[in-house]
Amino acid sequence: MNTILETRDLAPSIRYLRVEAPKIARRRKAGQFVIVRVDGDGERIPLTIADSDSAEGWIGLVVQGVGKTTKAINRLQRGDSLSDVAGPLGMPSRIELVGTAVVIGGGVGTAIAYPTAVALKEAGNRVVSIIGAQTSTQVVLEPEMRDASSELYVATDDGSAGYHGFVTGKLSELIAEGGRIDLVVAIGPVAMMRAVAEVTRPHGIETIVSLNPVMVDGTGMCGGCRVAVGNETKFTCVDGPEFDGHQVDFDLLARRNQAYASFERARDVAPATVADPAEAT
Repeated sequence: MNTILETRDLAPSIRYLRVEAPKIARRRKAGQFVIVRVDGDGERIPLTIADSDSAEGWIGLVVQGVGKTTKAINRLQRGDSLSDVAGPLGMPSRIELVGTAVVIGGGVGTAIAYPTAVALKEAGNRVVSIIGAQTSTQVVLEPEMRDASSELYVATDDGSAGYHGFVTGKLSELIAEGGRIDLVVAIGPVAMMRAVAEVTRPHGIETIVSLNPVMVDGTGMCGGCRVAVGNETKFTCVDGPEFDGHQVDFDLLARRNQAYASFERARDVAPATVADPAEAT
C-alpha cells in the first residue's frame, strides 16, 4: 500500500497527488512512469512521474479524471492509499547539454514535460518552454514550469491566457525569429505532437515526442502500444516512451490510439494515459 501524502486540484478534473514511494523516488529519472492500481482488483494504468523527493521518499503524480479508474484515483484524499505503485518503468529521457531546448507541454502533458524541463536546465541548457491548453482554467503547473525555464510561454486556444492559438503557432514564431534551437521536446495529445514534428521537420530541428497516450499495461506484454518508428516496430512502454518525432508513423499511431475508444466509452474506463488523446492543443 502506498499512502497519499497530499492532494490538490490543478485544473478542473486534474489533480496532483504526492504518494509515498521511497524506493521509486530514489531511482526514478525524468521521463519514467509507474503502474498504479487503486485496489487489488482494479485496472492497471501507467502514469508518468511528475516529480519526486528521494530524501522524503515520495513521488508526484498528475491525474486527469477521464474514466472510471482515473476518477476513482482523483476521489482519494490525504491519508488514503493506492493498492500498488510499481516502477520506475520505461527508458529515461535523454538528458545532455545541447544548447537551447524548447520543451512543449500540451494540456495535462505539461506534467510529463515538467521533469524533462527541470533535468535539461540542470544539465546546463537554456530551456524555453511552451505550455498549452484549450482555455486558461486548464493550464497546469505554470509556476513550476516558469521556475524550470529560462523563458516560458503560455498558449490557449481561446486566447484567455498568453498567446492566442496552438503551441505550434508559438513554436513557429520562435523559429521565425531566427534564434538557435537545438532540440524540441513535445509531450501531449497525439495530434499536437504530430503537428510539432511537422513544424520542425523543414528546419532539421531534432524533435523528441513522448508516446504515453498509447500505453496500456506498461510492461510490453499486451502489445497494445506497438508503434512504427522508422523501419522498426517498437513498444512504447519498454523501448520508449520517447522517440524521434520525425520517424514516428503518426497515421498508425492515431489508429491504434483509437482502437479501444468505443469500449472505453461503453465501460467508462479511462484511457491508459496521463493526457487526453482527443485534445488537439
